Amino acid sequence: MTLKAILKHKPAGFIAVSPDTRISEVVAVLAEKHIGAVLVTEHGKLAGILSERDVVRGLAHHGAATLDMTAAMLMTKNPSTATPDHTVEQAMGMMTDNRFRHLPILENGDLTGLVSIGDVVKAVIEQSQYEVQSLRTYVAGAPELA
Repeated sequence: MTLKAILKHKPAGFIAVSPDTRISEVVAVLAEKHIGAVLVTEHGKLAGILSERDVVRGLAHHGAATLDMTAAMLMTKNPSTATPDHTVEQAMGMMTDNRFRHLPILENGDLTGLVSIGDVVKAVIEQSQYEVQSLRTYVAGAPELA
């Protein structure tokens, strides 16, 4: 299964902020949309990604002053990305090996979406359930061996 299949079942688009967006505004977006990360875009291009973890690290280092900082100050610049043709297994490996939970998707250099670890796990579970059901159907319908 590819990431294209995951994106097909998600609402179109992604949540993005500009590099000069204040962290207090980013936190409000994360809470309002019930999401764990936003993409940071500039002139329509991916500049970085900002997650809840980035905000927490900022708070640990800068205290309440973090809320007045900008997305550009806390974001992960040049984040790892994937294409819609990457497999779910490849995405899971990237996320696990590099310890991040959100993967921007680029197609021909254009930002087309964002896949979370939750999306990837859901796809793996659905694929496993499909395979189990297929095997059960096969075994139940198989002719008896003499």
